[in-house]
Amino acid sequence: MDPTLQRRLATLADQISTIVVGKRAQVEDCIACLLAGGHLLIEDLPGVGKTTLAHTLAVSLGLQFRRVQFTADLLPSDLIGVSVFERAQDRFVFHPGPVFAQVLLADEINRAGPKTQSALLEAMEEQQVSVENETRALPRPFFVIATQNPSDQLGTYPLPESQLDRFLMRIMLGYPDRASERALLAGGDRRDAVRDLVPVMSPAELESAQQAVLQVRAGDPLLDYLQSLIAATRSGRWFTDGLSPRAGIAVLRAARARALLAGRDYVAPDDVQAILPQTIAHRLNPVPGAGRGAVEQVHAMVEATPVA
Repeated sequence: MDPTLQRRLATLADQISTIVVGKRAQVEDCIACLLAGGHLLIEDLPGVGKTTLAHTLAVSLGLQFRRVQFTADLLPSDLIGVSVFERAQDRFVFHPGPVFAQVLLADEINRAGPKTQSALLEAMEEQQVSVENETRALPRPFFVIATQNPSDQLGTYPLPESQLDRFLMRIMLGYPDRASERALLAGGDRRDAVRDLVPVMSPAELESAQQAVLQVRAGDPLLDYLQSLIAATRSGRWFTDGLSPRAGIAVLRAARARALLAGRDYVAPDDVQAILPQTIAHRLNPVPGAGRGAVEQVHAMVEATPVA
């Protein structure tokens, strides 16, 4: 692995961790998701740092950042954009919406209606939008960080499984530990601190890192282990339905990105285990009577599946 790239990625994680304190594992998950070319879903309570994480990542990479607050009355055109007749030019002119950003924070995505959710998820999948029979490409990179309130809160529209599958990872930030919370209480406004940051990687360097992920090797023994895990999800012992082939490919992409962050040019079983709950738990439903959530079921399945 290029040592310069490794230093850049470590510096990136270090800088974000100075703002989002006490959440190093989640920071690295976020970076790995971006390197793997996926999109990230953060499910958690308001006020735990989801917006700060997204903004800090964008600033640290020198990427254009936009935030959209999803509400029940948000329309697809509010997100994608609309053509407006300009009298001076005697023609319709397209005014792009916030989706034309390199890092888009879709805040509280499950408060918007299904049509608006679908408009965003289509853009995530196709890397383009269609407006009035004209296809418009989205910028590269295009990284969506969507936040989702717990489904038991009022005014939410839970994302169906087919839409959740469009997210490479789902993570939770959770409350900070005591030492981290003390640092937050004693420090200044985190929004001011974000504005003072300077990029530690350029968009071109990020693109090189994304290409480097594709070169990370996954040997036959590793693929055998991954297939054993995928088969376990389909066995009916842990989950009602198993992983699709697309989900298996997503797990491998995330594991390659995790290996790159660790400074290796090959995927190890530890990389798969480290990212497995984040990449598959939101795609699976535990069997009735399991008494555990999807994340806990994934951990139990990993413990029961031999590496070799």
